[in-house]
Amino acid sequence: MEHVPPAFVLVRPQLGENIGKAARAMLNFGLTEMRLVAPRDGWPNPSAGPAASGADIILERAQVFDTVAEAVADCAHVYATTVRKRGVTKPVVTPEVAAREIRAQPGRSAILFGPERSGLETEDVALARTILTVPINPEFGSLNLAQAVILVAYEWSKREALASPTVEDLLPPAPQEDLDGMIAQLEAMLEPKGFFRPASRAASTRRTLRGMLTKPGWNHLEVRTLRGVLSALAKPDRG
Repeated sequence: MEHVPPAFVLVRPQLGENIGKAARAMLNFGLTEMRLVAPRDGWPNPSAGPAASGADIILERAQVFDTVAEAVADCAHVYATTVRKRGVTKPVVTPEVAAREIRAQPGRSAILFGPERSGLETEDVALARTILTVPINPEFGSLNLAQAVILVAYEWSKREALASPTVEDLLPPAPQEDLDGMIAQLEAMLEPKGFFRPASRAASTRRTLRGMLTKPGWNHLEVRTLRGVLSALAKPDRG
């Protein structure tokens, strides 16, 4: 069964900037369907675009509705995000469980996010079939709109085929011969400086120095660079 990504429904959002930030969070995790219910300052909102930081396609496609009921009329599964249970007797799930359910069940799903100042009203929650919430500090359960969106969107994305952040190719570790040469060069420079005195501690000091220099797993470029540093230090001062 092919799963349909959920629609994110922003209920009575107050600031265009927050709508833009929510769009940015959605697109970061591959979600593109935004629905707006009675945005306070109307729509389109000129403040949303700059805050979206390039997620304009979501704003351009956003659908606007007068009521929550209209916004979710085509959805078989509706989740209401709230940190307060508001006395309703509905199933309560985490974003991770909700993402798993949405993939497994047929029909469209919608996730409701309340206005910035007050969150969803009781009548909004009543339209949902499930409460979606996260474990949060009971003494400070305040998430802004974009934070709530990104939490839910991230959990959805974890099983999507999204590209991982670019990882720089790592160079292979330097051959032991190169590493030994670097250590020998350093020891030769330190010897006339009296670093390995007293003689009774020289062997221990050399072991400590080697252990320190072999811990990181130097690659050949790092070894070459450090040997260049040592060569520069070995030269007479230029006055």
